Amino acid sequence: MNYQEDKVIKAFQLYTALARDGVAQLEAVQLYKADDDVRNLLEVFAKEVDCVIIKTSEQLILVPKTKLSPFHVSNDWIKRHYLKAGSTNGDIYLLYFSTMILFGCFYDSYQSHEPTRQFLRLEEWVHSIQERISFLQSHEEAELRKSEKEFSYNWRLIIEKWEDMDDIKETAKKQSGNTISRLSFIDTAKRFLLDQDVIKEIGNDEIALTEKAKTIVQRFFMEVEWNKGIFEFLYHFEGSDR
Repeated sequence: MNYQEDKVIKAFQLYTALARDGVAQLEAVQLYKADDDVRNLLEVFAKEVDCVIIKTSEQLILVPKTKLSPFHVSNDWIKRHYLKAGSTNGDIYLLYFSTMILFGCFYDSYQSHEPTRQFLRLEEWVHSIQERISFLQSHEEAELRKSEKEFSYNWRLIIEKWEDMDDIKETAKKQSGNTISRLSFIDTAKRFLLDQDVIKEIGNDEIALTEKAKTIVQRFFMEVEWNKGIFEFLYHFEGSDR
């Protein structure tokens, strides 16, 4: 397909802004919606770097689709910027696991499209993670090993990392990040997700999902094709209503 030069320039300018900032604001959304040629070109540019374009009501967001994307955030980068010295891949797995459980807290079904709650307290987040950990612990060793191969998740290492955390200070109102308590780890996860514009703080140790998070969940996390049945597995024992 041949495109007019001005359309190519507009699309490339928009892609450049997304590549630089990861996000473009309302004017970009309006152009994306109004001009088929610009939208198609932008989708092509994004595909070339293994990314997808996420559109909210007020933003366009460039999201890496695979690890091959130059915009993909590596495990080593997360360790350097957010986790304690000496952190291992087990800490990364627990961070990912905690993020999945966070999303699960906001939806009443692993395939629902709209959140059923507006906010989540950090203590509830910790409690929900413990529930899922207990569910994993209810499985026989052989069953967990089989599940690990199926979902490419090291459930046993996640359990070990969570159980090893010192929860003596769990009741403290403030967590500085200097302990290895579960609330302290959640504080680290919260900072990471805040920086990624996935959640926002609303006060009183309460957090809410951003429009970016809701759109990503709707488009990827709640589709079995993308989450590969992980949500269904984690909440299976509660039946189809969860």
